Amino acid sequence: MPRRTNTVAAVACFALLLGGSGVAVADGGSPTSRPSAGPTGDGARALCKRAVRIDKRIDRSLTRLNGPVSGRGSIARLQQRVDHAEAAGHGAIETYLKGLLAYRKSLVPTLEQRSKDLANVSDWCGASTTADGATP
Repeated sequence: MPRRTNTVAAVACFALLLGGSGVAVADGGSPTSRPSAGPTGDGARALCKRAVRIDKRIDRSLTRLNGPVSGRGSIARLQQRVDHAEAAGHGAIETYLKGLLAYRKSLVPTLEQRSKDLANVSDWCGASTTADGATP
């Protein structure tokens, strides 16, 4: 019996909380009276701060994807696995690996574009740095 009582009490508290929040939203308070949950800027300072680390991570990913057959995570290694599955007649495995291969191949142009965009961001950050080292 105590378990049922606890459940009923929890449901009642939950209903009160829901009812209370419904009233608080419907009270007609102005949106400016509540603190904003969204970002206040474009995040330029934080992005400039992280640009070098992001660039290293993108380069590492591209190196891994374009690596040799012996490299884990490389497109060449996955292609070899697809070929082996096809030769062994494992149709389901081959289909699954082909899907992974298509996804991995699609990552390369995306990461290359991000690398180019990040280079432009780094140039902007260098040109926009103020005398005290902060970005606007």
